[in-house]
Amino acid sequence: MSEKKIIPGTGGDCYVPYEEREGAESIVFFTRDLSAEGLLRIYERVQMALGGKVAVKLHTGEKNGPNIIPREWVKELLEKKFTDAVIIETNSYYEGDRDTTEKHRETLKVNGWTFAPVDIMDEGGTVSLPVKGGKWFTEMSMGKTLTEYDSLLALTHFKGHSKGGFGGSNKNIGIGCADGRVGKAMIHTTPGQNDQWDISNEEFMERMTESTKAVADYFKGKIAYINVMRNMSVSCDCEGIYAEPVVTPNVGICASLDILALDQACVDIIYAMKEEENHALVERMETRHGLRQLSYMKELGMGNDRYTLVDIDHEDRVMELADAVKDLAPFA
Repeated sequence: MSEKKIIPGTGGDCYVPYEEREGAESIVFFTRDLSAEGLLRIYERVQMALGGKVAVKLHTGEKNGPNIIPREWVKELLEKKFTDAVIIETNSYYEGDRDTTEKHRETLKVNGWTFAPVDIMDEGGTVSLPVKGGKWFTEMSMGKTLTEYDSLLALTHFKGHSKGGFGGSNKNIGIGCADGRVGKAMIHTTPGQNDQWDISNEEFMERMTESTKAVADYFKGKIAYINVMRNMSVSCDCEGIYAEPVVTPNVGICASLDILALDQACVDIIYAMKEEENHALVERMETRHGLRQLSYMKELGMGNDRYTLVDIDHEDRVMELADAVKDLAPFA
């Protein structure tokens, strides 16, 4: 196993302001419209990456979890924008409502994920994907059926996380596509000992990110990312009804074809809030060294931490006004 070496300035408890970042910029789309319509409109900005048999990676949550993405939003998206999309998940590593396929299926019913097929990808075994350029892994164990899909949409509830500091697209893919017994153990646990959660801080963020990179490399650009910034507890949706109360204001929905730019933009939005609004989530990110997710994605060449934020609410309004002017032109 490689020794952990932290490059100065990349510690996971250190937020890097935008003006101190270097490199190219990507596009991140933003809407304040937290509704099914808002999700549909922002999806249209990134849908060009998707085609063929599409996997939609969601965190479907523990039983009766209060903060997951509303099912009716996802239902409308799948019905209006897809013909044969499949929601994908894997079983959990921890004991709970989703650590076996049987319990997982029951939890899906309780939480209302019954309007589309749900593929629990590790139900029938695992598949290994190569990790290029990683320092912890050369391959990662994923749910077996992941490779049966042509493209992937990461539809993520952005929130805090007890181990990762925050859960964005990186966590949704890196943990969520790794199978429940082998892959998740590779990320969370040092081989040969009994502590299921002994990996933490920078090392955990790097392991999780290398898992994500394996998936992103496999789909080779046929992948899009959406983060829903709503009901942002410091807790992950894996904590279900035991999640900490939501104290961070709702924001909107962000989307990009660049995973780093998207997760970075969401983190930047949190840091731009007033202290009384963001203190809980910022504390969670920094104490868990969660910001290492961002710097390590950049080191691995997974995207840009600089971006242009395109406000589609404003853009759509400008287009509406332009159309109105066109309608009036014959009478001018």
